[in-house]
Amino acid sequence: MKKIIAGAKKTLQLIVYGVGIILSVIIMLFIYINLPASAAKNNDAKIGVTFSSIYAEQIGLDWREAYLAMIDDLQIKYVRLPVYWDRVEKSEGVYDFADLDWQLEQARSRGVEIVLVIGQKVPRWPECYVPKWVGEDPSNLDAMRLKSKLLKFDEVVIERYKNGHPEITRWQVENEPFLNFGICSKVDPALLDAEISKVRELDATRPIMVTDSGELSLWVNAAKRADIFGTTMYREVYSKEMGHWRYPVGPNFFKIKQLIIKLFADQDNAVVIELQGEPWVAGWTIDAPVETQLASMNAEILVDNIEFAKKTGMKEIYVWGVEWWYYMKTVQNNPTIWEAAKTLVQK
Repeated sequence: MKKIIAGAKKTLQLIVYGVGIILSVIIMLFIYINLPASAAKNNDAKIGVTFSSIYAEQIGLDWREAYLAMIDDLQIKYVRLPVYWDRVEKSEGVYDFADLDWQLEQARSRGVEIVLVIGQKVPRWPECYVPKWVGEDPSNLDAMRLKSKLLKFDEVVIERYKNGHPEITRWQVENEPFLNFGICSKVDPALLDAEISKVRELDATRPIMVTDSGELSLWVNAAKRADIFGTTMYREVYSKEMGHWRYPVGPNFFKIKQLIIKLFADQDNAVVIELQGEPWVAGWTIDAPVETQLASMNAEILVDNIEFAKKTGMKEIYVWGVEWWYYMKTVQNNPTIWEAAKTLVQK
């Protein structure tokens, strides 16, 4: 009995020591990720944006006017453009690239570099843009049919733009494919791999980017498939259950993740592909009172977010929300965010 009691005490001690070590490591990591960091060494980071013609339309803008203002007035030189499958191929085998051609032509004439996003899941809600002729419910599609039609569409896009378009500097394949967000089919790594293989087969001259959530993933699955890895970066979020809350992490949190993908995905090239730059409110953004929108995002918060992103050491920062900045300037007669962005981009 004494031996049993002694053995139990020893086991309990080992458990207590183990838990203590784990808690100590967690506490030290939490302290480290919230230590002050400097942006001074990364002041030359490239500042770009994501532009969605669909979102610009949805908030009541002339999307061509907004696009030209973005590249002519803000003088943005780095833009991520989604290819919306359901807009380009409304009927099977019938393609309309007029809007995308126009955007690329304007970029090329002004020396703007483009990240072109292809796939079923691309930026802006509802995330998935699968044409109805493929399947009525994008969250429950026949896997074999989706794969066949999606790979065909990817091929058409690559073949159209791989030559004669120096403005396209890289392909992004899908958008946050490992994040269960949006009205989309369940993540299928095999389909993602097939898409990446198709792009590499058709155009070996441009690098491939794969993206993932900045806060909700370890990045490894996306990073190991990519030539360039892109992370989102949202500092304040909203949910029905918790309301508005702020992630309790500093820039070093993202430095740790860069180390993780260096060690476990052999990935040295990480960029911020989607930095929070517009309000996150309950419901549709512009349906909220302007005061509510500005409480969530304003010029001061935008500047602070970009400084935060620079402190992670990543050399490219694509900001989210340029359409909303233009909406605030032209519809709400509040140019403060637009002008702050202009200063940040042009300095």
